[in-house]
Amino acid sequence: MADTPMTQSCDAPADLPDAMATWRNPVTARSGAAAGSGPALVAGQALTMELLPTPDVRYPVRPAKPGGSVSYGGVARFTVDKAGTWRVALGSGAWVDVVKGKAAMTSVAHGHGPDCSGIRKMVDYDLQPGDYVLQVAANGTDSLPLLVTRLP
Repeated sequence: MADTPMTQSCDAPADLPDAMATWRNPVTARSGAAAGSGPALVAGQALTMELLPTPDVRYPVRPAKPGGSVSYGGVARFTVDKAGTWRVALGSGAWVDVVKGKAAMTSVAHGHGPDCSGIRKMVDYDLQPGDYVLQVAANGTDSLPLLVTRLP
């Protein structure tokens, strides 16, 4: 008999830390097509972002994995009010960059969300106060749940 991988059984939603508590109650907003456009993300507020076909997006920095002509992406903006480690949580394996001016910030950690949470990917960045662009690329569908929050 061949070994088969274990499948995660989710009888109940996972508990989430306070900083991610809104994950299950997102607001909806349409992505922008260029830096400076798109929704203003609020730290700690989950969002389902309606994405655009990749050819319609003008990224401020070319994503390392831009996706193809049949993928989806977009941009949003957010403000960091306090220096620290900031997390971007995504409901898919899409490519994500945090951009300041014309430079993509270097991520400091990557991970998966808690089992049974719906969070597939988390990327952390050490950020200073200021305005940033969140760019999403290579998503397989035209919407994406996401959350930006400061870690304690």
